[in-house]
Order: sequence, then structure tokens, then C-alpha cells
Amino acid sequence: MNFDLPVLSASQYSLVYNMLSFTLASLLAAFVFFILSRSQVAPKYRGALVMSALVVGIAAYHYFRIMQSWSDAFVLERGVAVPSGQPFNDAYRYVDWLLTVPLLVIELVAVLALARAKTVSLSARLGIAAAAMIILGYPGEVATSMTARAVWGFIATIPFVYIVYVLWTELGKAVANQNERVRVLFRNTRWLLLATWGFYPIVYLLPILGVVGATALVAIQVGYSIADVAAKAGYGLMIYAIARAKSEADQYVDEIVAEPVSVSGD
Repeated sequence: MNFDLPVLSASQYSLVYNMLSFTLASLLAAFVFFILSRSQVAPKYRGALVMSALVVGIAAYHYFRIMQSWSDAFVLERGVAVPSGQPFNDAYRYVDWLLTVPLLVIELVAVLALARAKTVSLSARLGIAAAAMIILGYPGEVATSMTARAVWGFIATIPFVYIVYVLWTELGKAVANQNERVRVLFRNTRWLLLATWGFYPIVYLLPILGVVGATALVAIQVGYSIADVAAKAGYGLMIYAIARAKSEADQYVDEIVAEPVSVSGD
């Protein structure tokens, strides 16, 4: 929890609040889309869409709590947002990431529908590495010392590098026999994951780079929100695209479209 909050201008306070609101709305919309789109993909790929829905659903709940905490932490007075004395609980983000980040890498494995043994092995290793990355990054996030922040940030990078290695080697080889469209979608999804995850360390490093006070607080909240929209809702859409492409390659027909329409003459 952050008790040492700076005074913000009204525009800075509103920017963060509106970005949190935008992120919440995006995540809720994505949740509805993933639930309603399950019938459009073959049954063996639906698990990945369920995980996508879980990711954005969990994130939406935590963004709702972050918005509440942000509102409670400040009081608008004479055109500025003054700390109310209530802490801003930004730890909701790490609780969210601990639950959702492992699901993100596991759903990429699930949508490929590989052999069971391969799926279990990759899911376990990637999920554990993703959880370790979040757990190791949190002490640095709450550290008051920039040295401690840098050290924990470096340690958290180790499981991140391992995840990237697995995505570009083992998982890359696993899709080599997929059709061209799936390979392209997988490649783009992999790069999207790397790009969005690469954005978090940049925000994480802002205090070390000397960006502090109101500017740092606003930049961190806006930066993390943008990254979460891309890494959760945007990434989920890519997973859906892969599931659709593989379903079409399997000649799967949408269950709803395939249902005969009965016309009664009574």
C-alpha cells in the first residue's frame, strides 16, 4: 500500500481515473466476447477461450478495486487532488498478475492442442516461471531503496528470459507443422506477448531513472493500464484468432449456425 502520495493536479488525477475506467470497460467487454465466442471454435480449443475469459474477468475485478482505492486516496480541493490519508492499494495489480500471467502463457499452449504430455510439461514449466517472475518482482516494487528495486528487478528477469526461451524454441518447434495461417498468428501472438511484457519493466524502472513524485505515480498507473489492455484483452483476441483458424482447418462448423431452424406452419 502506498501511504506517501503526492499532490496531483486535477488533470493528473482525472487522467489516471479515466484510464482505469477505460481498462475496466475493455476487460469487461473482452470477457463477454470470449464467453459468447466459445461456440465458434471446436471443443478442443475452448479451454483456451475459457482461460482468456478468466484472465480478463480476474483483471476486471482488480481494476474495479484499484479504481475504488484511487478514489478513496484523494480528495479534490481547489483544483488539485490532495491525499485523503487513505492508502492507495496498488498491490491489487500484483495479486492480479500472480493469477493471470501464468494463465496467459498456459492458454497459448492450450490453443495449440498439442499432445497431452507436451501440453502438461510446457504448461507446468511456463506457469511456474510466470508465477516466479511476479513473486520476485514484488519486493522490488515496494522497496524504498532503488538498489533493492534494481536487484529484485534483475532477479525477476531470470524467469522472464526462461519463458522467452521456451516460447522461441520448444513452442516454436511445436507449431512448425501447423498451417501457414496458424504459424503467422502464433508468431504475432508471441511478439505481442513479448512487447507487452517488455513494457512492464520500463514502467518498473521509472523511479530508478529519476522519475518520481506525481509524474512517476501517473506514468506508472497509465503505463500499467495500457499494458494490461494489450496483454490481456488484445492477447486474448489473438488466442481467439488462432482457435478460429485451427477450427476452420479442422472443418469445424459453428454450432449456432449449424443448428436447423424449424418453421412451424401451425
